[in-house]
Amino acid sequence: MKKDYGELEKRIGYEFKDIRLLITALTHTSFANELKVNKTESYERLEFLGDAILEYIVSDYLFRKKREYEEGKLTKLRASLVCEFTLSQISESLGYGKFVLLSKGEAQTGGRTRKSILCDLFESVLGAMYLDGGMDVAKKFVHQFLLDDVETKSLFYDAKSTLQEFCQKNGKELKYELIEEKGPEHNKIFVSDAMIDGQATARGEGSNRKNSEQMAAYKTLLQLRKKQD
Repeated sequence: MKKDYGELEKRIGYEFKDIRLLITALTHTSFANELKVNKTESYERLEFLGDAILEYIVSDYLFRKKREYEEGKLTKLRASLVCEFTLSQISESLGYGKFVLLSKGEAQTGGRTRKSILCDLFESVLGAMYLDGGMDVAKKFVHQFLLDDVETKSLFYDAKSTLQEFCQKNGKELKYELIEEKGPEHNKIFVSDAMIDGQATARGEGSNRKNSEQMAAYKTLLQLRKKQD
């Protein structure tokens, strides 16, 4: 299976000296296990490394930039930035799903768009970049794609509670309405609307009802921000 990794390198803004590191970072466990001969290494070890590097870079950035924040608030903000949704969104925008090596079964069941896999890929590719080019390369990547807009990137994590606070403050009623459940039983998608004073403000989809409501709240908050700008 040949892929044009040069295209991906342009997207992430880094050219690997050892392209094997990038290929390993994009190799899912299912693909590695599917190859019975010449067993291939999956991205799990690079993901482990990337997770630690990401936490360090984000912690260092917030410590320096958010001097007015106490430890608890720093921890919460960091958690919102490195959550599955935020990292998977970035991976999706960079096209990681197109390049990841999956088993046939994993690919057929939507693995290329699965948030958990895309989140893993953000960390594994970061780990590979660190090994290939060092901490400065890793920092540049995280600053460019994750820390470029901290306020918006961190919005999803507390979207439902943030929207609830907004509605209470402005005397509005917030409710969520489940619109439909679609897809096969093993890969069901839930669709929900956020309703403010009986009017649908945004629709969200997710792997369960809570996630679909979270997405609807997030989209509503983005709309409210646009109106304020």
